[in-house]
Amino acid sequence: MSKVVVITGAARGIGLATARACKARGGTVVIGDIDEAAARAAGERLGVTALRVDVTSRESFETFLAEAEVAHGPVDVLVNNAGIMPIGPVTGESDADARRCMDVNVHGVMLGTKLALDRMLPRRRGHVVNIASVAGLLPVPGLALYNASKAAVIAFTEAARLEVLDSGVHVSAVLPSFTNTELIAGTASPRGQRNCEPEEVADAVVALIGRPRAQVVVPASVGLPTRLGQLFPDRVREAVMRRYRLDEVFLHWDHEARSAYDSRIRGDDDHRHDDHRHDDHVRSWNAPSDGA
Repeated sequence: MSKVVVITGAARGIGLATARACKARGGTVVIGDIDEAAARAAGERLGVTALRVDVTSRESFETFLAEAEVAHGPVDVLVNNAGIMPIGPVTGESDADARRCMDVNVHGVMLGTKLALDRMLPRRRGHVVNIASVAGLLPVPGLALYNASKAAVIAFTEAARLEVLDSGVHVSAVLPSFTNTELIAGTASPRGQRNCEPEEVADAVVALIGRPRAQVVVPASVGLPTRLGQLFPDRVREAVMRRYRLDEVFLHWDHEARSAYDSRIRGDDDHRHDDHRHDDHVRSWNAPSDGA
């Protein structure tokens, strides 16, 4: 992979795993995160360029991409990975929570995509990979804000992909299922399901860069059932949800086990949306979280 790959929300979790996987395959990697200290520490460990980026700020995102290009040349691939994930009853989430979730998860992805396309379309080459989630296809109790944001990312990504068909530029979405990152701290896994590892999602991103497609679900085994489930009658979908305990996972969780994550996302702005770390989750903030 002789490409310049730029990844947001890459100080931890899926973003960091993706950076490691791309570098291992010969890519030139630049990682960004709103948590500058964590990004620089991760960059030192990997031996890659690390920069601060706030994906909700056009100025910050523009500077991030410009600095990456000054250091390593034109960006071949942008992985929009930064995201936050509040969990809990919809009536328990504040208006500020909702705005922040949409600002980071949706507007951040839109902004990154637009800025990358501005660079890639004149060159007639490049690839934007947006990290969405199966949560964008599978709404469950306690995850309404995140479900809405990821459904928006999936729709936006597909529309953008169709818009640039035959331009030489690709736009793709990656939809991870439950992944072992901070995002699911304190929550139980659905009955009978094995969680993904960040490295599995990273491998899917690398494969997608090598062979562009519209959309990839991780693990692949949940892709067809998730899509077919949308066609089932309401009562069948509700029964399946209860069978796998998806009606409980994001409404009942271990608050103590989530305390470290909660403390981080409730801190200053520099710690609010590091990654999906595709990696992150929460209930009531006055504060935010991260998503998968």
